[in-house]
Amino acid sequence: MHPQDLKQIMSDGLLSFPLTDFDSEGNFNAAGYANRLEWLAPYGASALFAAGGTGEFFSLTGDEYAKIIRTAVDTCRGKVPIIAGAGGPTRFAIQCAQEAQRAGAHGILLLPHYLTEASQEGLVAHVEQVCNSVSSGVIVYNRNVCKLTPDSLATLADRCPNLIGFKDGVGDIELMMSIYLKMGERFAYLGGLPTAEVYAAAYKALGTPVYSSAVFNFIPRTALQFYHAVAADDHATQHRLLKDFFMPYLEIRNRSQGYAVSIVKAGAKIVGHDAGPVRAPLTDLKPAEMEQLSALITALGPQ
Repeated sequence: MHPQDLKQIMSDGLLSFPLTDFDSEGNFNAAGYANRLEWLAPYGASALFAAGGTGEFFSLTGDEYAKIIRTAVDTCRGKVPIIAGAGGPTRFAIQCAQEAQRAGAHGILLLPHYLTEASQEGLVAHVEQVCNSVSSGVIVYNRNVCKLTPDSLATLADRCPNLIGFKDGVGDIELMMSIYLKMGERFAYLGGLPTAEVYAAAYKALGTPVYSSAVFNFIPRTALQFYHAVAADDHATQHRLLKDFFMPYLEIRNRSQGYAVSIVKAGAKIVGHDAGPVRAPLTDLKPAEMEQLSALITALGPQ
């Protein structure tokens, strides 16, 4: 896919990060993953991010990564575009991006590098090297130790024609507005904060109407209902779902570090699409928390 075609896809619709399936021993479950993608694909997401943050990219080996991307591409061919997560140390991120391109992924979501802090000059070099390693379109995920300034993004836009998207996971409204006003239509902009629905209306007002939904993994009908309510400025529906589901959901999610992924796997298990346990260092929800989440999901009705 040409980078500009990917940019067009990123400019409209709801996106999501499928969970990565593990078996009871924590190994990648390819059959379960393929079944998950076959279940989610018909709901109409604009694209699916394989091996993204909700897909526990940070816990995968290189061999597993290749299998996951190939499974996603093969399963969703002709149904929905697959964008592959890539990240970690620069050379590992390059290996991932190149493997994803070989597997036929439609683009790359560049997740943050590993632990160390870096200067803006270093961040620019990191993103540039990954972009230059592939011909695929690349979306940079602004989050944690990879927080780019408007000037750094302008430099990257000049140097990297295939850098076509900016995904925000910081939530700094002033910074986001500065980036949007400086870069204009050069990028497609995505909202990427955990449980992005809570911020969706505000980000739409900033010129970022597209976001990725983690809850699409277990309540896809409700996730799309909320997205369409935001697109139509249907505040009544937004407020009802925020009050009845999303805010109580956040109360559970915020009880432990790492629950942003764990609670999604818990939701998938509750609705009959178990993806297995999370990998260490994440921890699964406690039984009482599972019961609370189950009650919230049941109250939404059939998906």
